[in-house]
Amino acid sequence: MTRQISSHHSIIGKYERDEVKPTVDVIKKLSEVLDTTISFLMGETESQNVFKDPVMFKRMAEIENLPQRDKECLLLTVDNFI
Repeated sequence: MTRQISSHHSIIGKYERDEVKPTVDVIKKLSEVLDTTISFLMGETESQNVFKDPVMFKRMAEIENLPQRDKECLLLTVDNFI
């Protein structure tokens, strides 16, 4: 894996021991190599497949740009479906 993300094994060890934090670019490469999401690697979600669907990811980005009131209404609607 160190070759796939262009990083030396000693740096990977420092990431694992929480001695240094990887850059955004390294996290992105790791998520690609491990076939998961950045959110999963960052501990923000327990699911490895959240937002891997590009259509869903695009929709969420579009929702983010809506006015606050529209987002609240949309989330209420989604909550009712769930």
